[in-house]
Amino acid sequence: MPDKLFSVADQVVLVAGASRGIGRALAEGFAERDARVIIAGREERTLARTAQDISKGRHPVSFEVCDVAKPEDVAQLVKSTIGRYGHIDTLVSVAGVNKRMKAENYAVEEYDWIININQRGAFIVAQAVGRHMIERKAGAIINVDSLNTYAPLTGVAPYAMSKAGVLMMTRALANEWGKHGVRVNSIAPGFFPTALSKTMWEQEKMIHWAKTNTPLGKLGDVQELVGAAIYLASPASAFVTGQTIRVDGGFTAGISWPIDL
Repeated sequence: MPDKLFSVADQVVLVAGASRGIGRALAEGFAERDARVIIAGREERTLARTAQDISKGRHPVSFEVCDVAKPEDVAQLVKSTIGRYGHIDTLVSVAGVNKRMKAENYAVEEYDWIININQRGAFIVAQAVGRHMIERKAGAIINVDSLNTYAPLTGVAPYAMSKAGVLMMTRALANEWGKHGVRVNSIAPGFFPTALSKTMWEQEKMIHWAKTNTPLGKLGDVQELVGAAIYLASPASAFVTGQTIRVDGGFTAGISWPIDL
């Protein structure tokens, strides 16, 4: 018999922010391991194409249009998912945006856009799904954190602030909801080229800097995030909550000096 310790087969897994990049990779990872996956995002056409492309397991991937910054969208997403599948085992909260510029140049509207999706939206989704999980006395929530919660990078102040909120939300919800059987953890990726960061990683100086400061000597591939997500959703992490797994190739392990040893 196969070992079920890391199994997510037949779990109902809702992935918010899954039409591309990290969210798509995580949704595909769950689908390949026979979970019942629902992906959500703002663009129907992209979602439909993604759902078709990543339906590789026993269960076809379904999709729902949802803007996590809108409470009414989130409420409908949760209602529809529960109506179709009966419950939600795991929430993977990925939705996020960013805009790089000097801190003093952000317009209030740009700040609000980042905070409303990355922090406020993450809380709205966690709260809506969390109510269901509390009632059910079971569930796992996996938030996508950031390298910026270890140390903020320059040029992304509102993004770093929003992810700091996600980190503290993860701990706060784990602290409150543990007694209800709900576990809340997060994954903090290092440097992973995605559509959100494509332009930056087309620069040779950036690639050299990242590789130099990452002990494993390379940029990440989004597929390398799947293992952490599967672990946090599976029985293998049954006694793990309020934690952040940093999947960053060792970037946060220390500082590299420009000297030969």
